[in-house]
Amino acid sequence: MRSCRIKISNEEEFEVVSIELIVAMAGYAFISCATPGPNNILLAGFGAKYGFVRTLPAVFGIIAGGITINIGVGLGLGALLQEYAAVRDLLKFVGCAYLVWLALKLLRAVSGEVSENIDIRPFSFLQAVSFQYVNPKVWVMLTTANVSFAVIGPGYWFSVAMITLVFAIVGTPSIMLWAGFGHLASKWLSRALFRRLFNLLMASLTILCVLYIWSA
Repeated sequence: MRSCRIKISNEEEFEVVSIELIVAMAGYAFISCATPGPNNILLAGFGAKYGFVRTLPAVFGIIAGGITINIGVGLGLGALLQEYAAVRDLLKFVGCAYLVWLALKLLRAVSGEVSENIDIRPFSFLQAVSFQYVNPKVWVMLTTANVSFAVIGPGYWFSVAMITLVFAIVGTPSIMLWAGFGHLASKWLSRALFRRLFNLLMASLTILCVLYIWSA
């Protein structure tokens, strides 16, 4: 891909990302953020139970958490996770433990063991930020983005900033779609059958996320 150069003195210039590379970043960001994962499954459930507006703090917390993680990856935390399997496995365990708990709660609601109006409150902004640090998909997604799109050399931090900006711009509406989907589905959830089917779908997708995370 073509790139351009910015001259910062008579002797020095640095390479920055090209338009083509930014388009590639945006495509990768959309695919990564819009596909099913722990964040999106949770947003769909929150949207269905509490509505789109009350889910927005979680949406913005996810984006803010991703921004801080991408900066950390740029500083070398991504390489640390790749080198130390124990740290990576700890993140997987904590993130998956929460998802398994959530899936079991949904399945118990489907089976009628607990009230079908299960109480899974939407994340606050800070809770959503915190969850990103134990969400393996986010670490893998952003580490891969930096490996693939960051420019080596004096323009490195400019390219990391561009990756962060592109993910924030593209990722926000991408994950909002899931909150919106949940909100639209809520009108059907007043019926017991549809509510059980929705909980079963969310539980199944959550379990698939756990299997995906452990196979990564």
